[in-house]
Amino acid sequence: MGSDLKGIVSVKWDREKQENVNIGLLIGDKFSDEIFLCAICNVESGTCNEDCKFCTQSVRYKADIQRYKLKEIEQIVKEARSARENGAVGFCLVTAGLGLTDKKTKFIAQTARAIKAENLGLRLIACNGTASVEQLKELKAAGVDNYNHNLETSREFYPTICTTHPWDDRYQTCLNVKEAGLQLVCGGIFGMGETQEDRISMIKSIASLDPMNVPLNFFHPNEALPLVENTITREEAFDLIELSREMIPNAHKIMVAGGRELMFGDEQYEIFNRGANAFVIGDYLTTTGRTPKDDVEALEKLGFKIAKHVIKMADEK
Repeated sequence: MGSDLKGIVSVKWDREKQENVNIGLLIGDKFSDEIFLCAICNVESGTCNEDCKFCTQSVRYKADIQRYKLKEIEQIVKEARSARENGAVGFCLVTAGLGLTDKKTKFIAQTARAIKAENLGLRLIACNGTASVEQLKELKAAGVDNYNHNLETSREFYPTICTTHPWDDRYQTCLNVKEAGLQLVCGGIFGMGETQEDRISMIKSIASLDPMNVPLNFFHPNEALPLVENTITREEAFDLIELSREMIPNAHKIMVAGGRELMFGDEQYEIFNRGANAFVIGDYLTTTGRTPKDDVEALEKLGFKIAKHVIKMADEK
């Protein structure tokens, strides 16, 4: 990493200065007491040539998943309508592969325009890997609101889980997102064999980027992958949600995403008492989730208020 990026990532974290940050749902100018639901659309599946050891999308590991090129735009729009009907206020367009190409950029832009034309009231998120400022500006012009690019883990641990592209490229893409004027969504994965120091290092790096939303994933083992087990306990996972909320106090949403059901089991809604205020409903990229109906009913039964509308950030028109 160049010296300029090192300076950006080296965030000073003074825990004492955060004593006034409430754990849980922060209410006021920055945060909401509502639970935000987001749905994922797997636009392109199982075609990635990278070697990320946690990901069944890689062709290297021959996982038993659906593999296909870009979906038809009509099908994606149909899924967006369904997501909104199920209570989602966010809809994420995910593609397999290292990053955006000119062809993929045009396709996501075309898809974004088609979804926005439906006036569904969805915040549209793109998650398409590494991207240049120019590509990201094209997506923004087409109606994409947020761009999701995760750091996945600490810079130090990263070579253990991926060798085909560097962590620095991920961080640079996040900087590009902000330069392009999109809202940044940036998180990572816990439970891949990293140390607690690695976890804290990753959270510090995420905090240095000042993202709007932070998706926290918990490794979901698959027999085809080189990583064979999730290496954290449930209580450690709860603690990491709390720590993320403390260390990234400006994030509008701390979202629990992949691995929720497996990690937290019958305590999965306790995440909202630990600092999370968003999660993914429905299926994930290559694993099955609970039905949106089951999640919504459970949340309402527990007395949680579900967000019905998109919230605009202060710097958005």
